[in-house]
Amino acid sequence: MRKTLISLAAVLTLGLTAPALADATTAVDGPGIAMHGDTKYKSGFDHFDYANPDAPKGGVLHLGATGGFDSLNGFIIKGEAPEGLGLIYDTLMVSSADEAFTEYCLLCERVVVPADRSSVTFYMRTDARWHDGKPVTVDDVIFTFETLRTKGSPHYRFYYADVVKVEKVDGNGVRFTFKDSTNKELPLILGQLPVLPKHYWEGRTFDKTTQDVPLGSGPYRVKEFEPGRYIVYERVADYWGQNHPVRKGQFNFGEIRYDFYLDPNVMFEAFKAGAIDYRVENTSKLWATGYDLPAVRNGAMVKEEFPHHRNAGMQGFIMNMRRPLFQDVRVREALGFAFDFEWTNKNLFYGVYSRTESYFQNSELAATGLPQGEELEILKKLKEKYPDAVPDAVFTTPFKAPVNDGSGDARTNLVKARDLLKAAGWDIPEGEFLLKNAAGETFRFEILLVSPAFERIMLPYVKNLRKLGMDVTVRTVDTSQYVNRLRAFDFDMVVSGWGQSASPGNEQRSMWTSEVVNVPESSNYAGIANPAIDAAVDLLIGAPDRVSLVNRTRALDRLLQWGFYVVPNWHAKFDRLAYWDKFGHPSVTPDSGSDIYTWWIDAARDATLDARKAAAAPKAN
Repeated sequence: MRKTLISLAAVLTLGLTAPALADATTAVDGPGIAMHGDTKYKSGFDHFDYANPDAPKGGVLHLGATGGFDSLNGFIIKGEAPEGLGLIYDTLMVSSADEAFTEYCLLCERVVVPADRSSVTFYMRTDARWHDGKPVTVDDVIFTFETLRTKGSPHYRFYYADVVKVEKVDGNGVRFTFKDSTNKELPLILGQLPVLPKHYWEGRTFDKTTQDVPLGSGPYRVKEFEPGRYIVYERVADYWGQNHPVRKGQFNFGEIRYDFYLDPNVMFEAFKAGAIDYRVENTSKLWATGYDLPAVRNGAMVKEEFPHHRNAGMQGFIMNMRRPLFQDVRVREALGFAFDFEWTNKNLFYGVYSRTESYFQNSELAATGLPQGEELEILKKLKEKYPDAVPDAVFTTPFKAPVNDGSGDARTNLVKARDLLKAAGWDIPEGEFLLKNAAGETFRFEILLVSPAFERIMLPYVKNLRKLGMDVTVRTVDTSQYVNRLRAFDFDMVVSGWGQSASPGNEQRSMWTSEVVNVPESSNYAGIANPAIDAAVDLLIGAPDRVSLVNRTRALDRLLQWGFYVVPNWHAKFDRLAYWDKFGHPSVTPDSGSDIYTWWIDAARDATLDARKAAAAPKAN
């Protein structure tokens, strides 16, 4: 989901008023809206290109998830909701997976936006129904908005902060009026609103955890569950939207069951045993060696790579600058020199990954080379306004992650790291073994992990850090503890990251800005509080067209790169999927990648699967 904006103070003071306020949009009155330009799908379209409108319905999809859950309310900060809970809710509009950022009406039948995008009005469908048969109404939308903003997770308040009024208009319309007209993305953000039933929640306490089965209007309802162990969603046979163009050919499974596992290794064994049908493989070692199975060889299990064109975002070893240890940029840069990606990729990843160097990797939004044109103008203005917050290097040196030769000898880069640490006041006193500063404090921190699979990656990195004299420990915790510590920013370093869309906007505020640096559940894991980055995010949100959005995103990217807030990790340009051969899937894969909810059970394959599994099973002696 996306986050909200702030005022134009930074834009105005940078002398960029004209392009920020330029009206590069046109009025909208129809079933869809694009962030920039026109919609791909026109009025009257039958289905998305990446969905099969003739896909059969039925069958059971078994999925696995790590961790557990204790609440069926996924809209509050308390408790932990299960995977798949969003399946029971419909939203006002739905994003297409083959456009940068375009939405089409679902609960609404028409969206109206003035040319300056200072408001948005959704005219509701009259045939949309809750699972109890009652209609979805404007009152439900207004109730949802006000409830999420006042009682929901903190990020909703940032999401919707610039909505000054929500009101019922023209009988079946709901209008959201904005504080100003600078944020062209806000109408689409409101389109993502998951609508809740007012008549169900009235008389209930919204801001507390619950195990009461919630009422929805989506393609599935909760059938049964056991907290922390499993949850089953059943397809709603008379789902009102099953033939809607944005739903047609999707959500084809009769039931979707999630089983929860505390140990990812146990979950993998469950998949191999046939208890789980479908798996997204994120571990290169398992992909290379873990699927040498009779079931793969006889075709009962399928290993397949699906290319995608997603913005890869940034995954990395994130340093928490709320800790004094990481507040010096030279220290953060030094920690990057200690990571030997080339050896790691060769010996642990079988050479399948590419190094990540941008927060918008694998897209036109990534900053490369030296800044030019509008990007350069923005950075110069930011440098004038905030001279200490914009490194000189953004103008003189293309950002490049440290490189090693793959031999495992990182001596050259460790020398560079040592020099940076010395410049930052850290050295190893004579006769001692650990780095200390002038106050006699030891360079000591903990790396927090949620998956044991990452231990084999972190230990060689820790070995290099210890060569520099750092006292570093690695701690792996269960999912619940990890999530709670991440929410509270209770960590020194974590392996995490930020996913990105092809059209970044308001969500950037929750990732990088000083306003959310101490807001629980924000995505500013690194604790960034940089006025130049705050201003760059403002500019990005106010981008009047695609060209400007690209340039403003690159400016932000460059500031993040040279802040050394993370030790960049790696990415792949394909999804690794393993699944038991019971499925059909569309022939078209959208830019965002394959989506299991567009797949279906192939009756012919499913009918022979048990026999093929049995043929691949080990024979008893």
